[in-house]
Amino acid sequence: MRVFPTSPRARKGVVTALIAAVVLAASAYGLDLLVNARTFQFYGGLTHRVDVPDKVVALTFDDGPDPAGTAELLDGLATAGVPATFYLTGRELERHPDLGTRIAAAGHALGNHSYSHERMVFVSAETVATEIERTDALIRRAGYRGEITFRPPNGKKLLALPRYLADHHRQTIMWDVEPDSYPEVAASVSGIVEHTIEHVRPGSIVLLHGMYQSRTTTRQAVVPLVERLRGLGYRFVTVSELLSVR
Repeated sequence: MRVFPTSPRARKGVVTALIAAVVLAASAYGLDLLVNARTFQFYGGLTHRVDVPDKVVALTFDDGPDPAGTAELLDGLATAGVPATFYLTGRELERHPDLGTRIAAAGHALGNHSYSHERMVFVSAETVATEIERTDALIRRAGYRGEITFRPPNGKKLLALPRYLADHHRQTIMWDVEPDSYPEVAASVSGIVEHTIEHVRPGSIVLLHGMYQSRTTTRQAVVPLVERLRGLGYRFVTVSELLSVR
């Protein structure tokens, strides 16, 4: 049974099609790497960690605020006596404005995590502006008066988002440690603590998700994690404070 054409023209066509398929696959793979890159973007500043000699670390919590776990998370941070940066979505802030106010009143930093939490890739400049500015306004309404840093939903960015941030003198904030992003790590308090201890460095930005009902383990890990890091000589700052010690 003949599976490959015998005529030169037909063979050339098949080879060309195969090459095109490989190029497209490689391009798609490269694009995915670019969209998800934690250390590179086309425009403006991006910070995933600050290179400093001092043992400082920024704890960050993404998504929400959600009534299921925000109060417990705030209680844990209060017990530990550390500040954190909360990257909140505008939609959830509209639904639960009291939680945004409570986070700000507790002395934590409020960051912008977009309004809808949709991936901000292949979107218009107008969409980016609306997502960010609408959420900025809600953060101010919650009573937060500090610098509003921005973290893209799912860490994804390409052209329009970094360009908007650069034009408005803002950075893309990423992370270099993310213990509860791995199911096998997030399954236990000890897993979250040990993963963080293994990967943290001076100037690290730690990504956590602690406000949803399903994130009980993350909330329970806050106090022991802080105790372990303190034992190693770390002190805790907000993302804005970390950026200021460059």
